[in-house]
Amino acid sequence: MNKKELFGSEIAKSGFRNEDDVIEKFNNWKRDRVAQEWLVVMGYIIKEIEYARAIKVSGNYKTDVQVQVTIKINGAIDCENLSVKLVSNPQGFNQIDKRDIYKYIELWNIPQDIENILKLFTGKTEPKNKELLRDPRRMFLTEMNSQDQNRVINFFEKNKILIISDILKGRDKFAADWMLVILKKDNKGYEWALKDINTVMNIFGQGNVRITEQGSLKIGEISMQRKGGDAGRESAKMLQFKINPCLLFGKN
Repeated sequence: MNKKELFGSEIAKSGFRNEDDVIEKFNNWKRDRVAQEWLVVMGYIIKEIEYARAIKVSGNYKTDVQVQVTIKINGAIDCENLSVKLVSNPQGFNQIDKRDIYKYIELWNIPQDIENILKLFTGKTEPKNKELLRDPRRMFLTEMNSQDQNRVINFFEKNKILIISDILKGRDKFAADWMLVILKKDNKGYEWALKDINTVMNIFGQGNVRITEQGSLKIGEISMQRKGGDAGRESAKMLQFKINPCLLFGKN
């Protein structure tokens, strides 16, 4: 089985509290059947594994858990970086990236005209004609003229692959190789899906770039929104990107 092949999902008897439970299962891989199944999904033959160890990755990285696997035959050590999403609602959304708009401007080399539009969208720039707006603090994309709407759509469509990669995979030393989604089902256990990051990007990248009826942006299956909340503090003006992780199950 190669690293792009998918194992699917299954129902188990117990639940997960956080990433520590994922780490515990990997570290107990010799006796834990689910951990063995995860390793098989990642392309390993169980009888060829000498040692496997999982650690938590702290900091602002896409990877939550790194699994280090030693192979018996040659002593080679592989590292697999997992982005772990624990969800309890198959219809819910999970924030996958959130930054100040200036960081995205630098990251994606956003031109001045798109920068100006995004500042109005997030409220970094105070809009005019407030009495005509749904929210006087900012402008929804649907409240902008068609020329500006098309500019935003064209920019994100042109840079779609780069943006999706940065949002889901990252580009630092802890870029994600896999996404593990665990759907908690109250007292009925859990269901999981583990897929390689290229498959994940293809799934969430399906569909065009478009403006939603709510006035936000949709990039395939990824939603771009103003963060909001935070009692109106400056952090409310950040951009955030959200997904429904349960799309990895092939259903939602």
